[in-house]
Amino acid sequence: MAVAAEKIVAEALGLPRPARVLLVGQLLNSLSGEVDPTVEDAHLNEIRRRRKSVNSGAATLVDGDHALQGARAALRQ
Repeated sequence: MAVAAEKIVAEALGLPRPARVLLVGQLLNSLSGEVDPTVEDAHLNEIRRRRKSVNSGAATLVDGDHALQGARAALRQ
């Protein structure tokens, strides 16, 4: 089994990036099981709410490195 998996991995690594991204998504989906439509709808609604907030100027985006620096500084206090 390990030899077969190693062969598949070697072949997958030879794929173009977009194909690898698609493959990873499909593999992850196969592990996650059934998706609860209620949870997925709530997640999509939250994404839409946040996008609307950013687009309207009610919220601003913060660079990830800057946010992590702020969080680390807050933890040190």
